[in-house]
Amino acid sequence: MTLRLVPDLVLTGGGFVSGRAVTLAEGRIASLEPIRRPEPDDVALDGKALLPGTVNAHCHTFQSLLRGLGDDLDFAGWRERVLYPFSERLDRRGIALGASFAFAEMLRHGATTCVDFFYLQDEGNDNAEAVIEAARAVGIRLVLARTMYDWTGAPKRYRESPADAARRTRELIAAHRRDATIVVQPAPHSPHGASPAMIRAGFELAESEATRFHIHVAEGRYEGERTLREHGATPIRYLDRLGVLGPRMIGVHCVWLDDAEVALMGARGAALAYCPSSNMFLGDGITRLPELLKAGVRVGLGSDGGCTNNRLSVFEEMRMAALLQRVRLLDGQAFDAATAFDLGTRSGAQILGLEAGAIAPGLLADLVAVDLGDASLHPRTDTLKSVVYAMSDRAVTDVWVHGRRVVESGRLATVDEPELLARVRELTRGWRVPDPFAGVGRARDRAP
Repeated sequence: MTLRLVPDLVLTGGGFVSGRAVTLAEGRIASLEPIRRPEPDDVALDGKALLPGTVNAHCHTFQSLLRGLGDDLDFAGWRERVLYPFSERLDRRGIALGASFAFAEMLRHGATTCVDFFYLQDEGNDNAEAVIEAARAVGIRLVLARTMYDWTGAPKRYRESPADAARRTRELIAAHRRDATIVVQPAPHSPHGASPAMIRAGFELAESEATRFHIHVAEGRYEGERTLREHGATPIRYLDRLGVLGPRMIGVHCVWLDDAEVALMGARGAALAYCPSSNMFLGDGITRLPELLKAGVRVGLGSDGGCTNNRLSVFEEMRMAALLQRVRLLDGQAFDAATAFDLGTRSGAQILGLEAGAIAPGLLADLVAVDLGDASLHPRTDTLKSVVYAMSDRAVTDVWVHGRRVVESGRLATVDEPELLARVRELTRGWRVPDPFAGVGRARDRAP
C-alpha cells in the first residue's frame, strides 16, 4: 500500500519546509518531493507538521501497571516494596496487558519505537512472546531487550543460568529475525544483577548474532560501591576488564562515571540510553551528558519504567535532558533544543541499529503529525524549539509505524482504549503498598 502525506510543514535535515509531500511504501519513506498537484488519495494534514517518530531507548513496559505505588520512595524502597512483590502478581495475560497499556501511552505521545528491557522470564520465552504479540496488536516498533539475570537476591522468575539465558535469547532472536517491526537483542541486567559469566554470555551472543546488547550501568552510587567491593573496579572499568565495553554495548543510565570512565566509553565506541526523568524521580543523579557526547559516546533517550517516571513521553525526555544539563552546569547555553531532539529521534534509532529517526527517502516510515494550532506551539517563532521545550502531548494527532496509521486524530486506531483502561483498572483494583507503620500508633511521627 502506498500513501502520500501532505502536511503544512515537514521536518527535514535542513529544518522545516513547506510544500512537500511524503510518500510511504512498503514500510519506508519512498519519496519527499515538492507538491505539484493534489492527488485523489492524498492524506491531507492541514495545519500539521510532520516529524520523525521518537525512539524510547529504554523502558520496562509491565511497570506501567505499578504506576503510583512507589511514588516518593527511594530506589531500595521502590524495589523491595513495589517492584519485587507486585511483579510476582503478573501472569502472562497481565504481562501482555501491561505491555499494551504502555505501548498505547507511548504511541499517543509520539513514540514509534520502544525498547522493552524485559525480565519476567519464568524460565522460558512465553512471556516475552506475549509482549511481542502486544506490540504487534497495538502497532509500535519493538526492540525486545531480552534480559539475562542471575543475581540470587532477585525473585526466582527473573533468574536463569547463563547457558539457559543465552539459549533462550538466541531462540527468540531466530524466531523474529524476519519480523518487520520486531527486533530482539540480549540484555545482561547489570553489573550487580548479572554475574561475569552472564555478562560475557550476553556480549558473546550479541557478537555472534550481530546485534546490540543492553545493560544497566552506574545508575546509583550503590552500584559503584558494590562493584568496586566485589570486583575491584568501578562499573565501566569492570565491563572493560570483561571485554564487553565496545560498539555493541548500550549502557543504560551511566549516572556515576568519573572522567576516565567517560573517556573510556567514548574510546571504546559504546552507546548510552539516557533516562533523565527516571534518574530524577528516584533521586539517582544527573548523567554528564555534554561530556559524554564530547567524548564520542552515542546517545538515545529513554523513559524507563512507568512507575519510575510516571510519564512515557520522549518529547518530555528531550526537555528534561536539556534543562538538567543547564542547571547542573549553571549555564543556560549548556544544551540546545536541536541536540535534544536529535537524541530522541535519529541518534536513538542509530544506537539500536534502526534506519529511522529522520524523514528522508529509504528510511523507515515511522512518523508523527503535530497540530500547529495547539496553544503550546504558539506563538509561532521557532517550531523546533517549541516542540522540545513547550509542546503538550495533546498536540500529537497522528502516528504512523512502518507506514501503518496507528493513531488518527488523537485516537488509537488499533485498540479500544476505554476497554484497555477498564482491564487495567480491573487487574489493579485494590493494589496498595502496605504501610510499614500500620498498627504502631504514632511511631511514624517519631521515626527519624
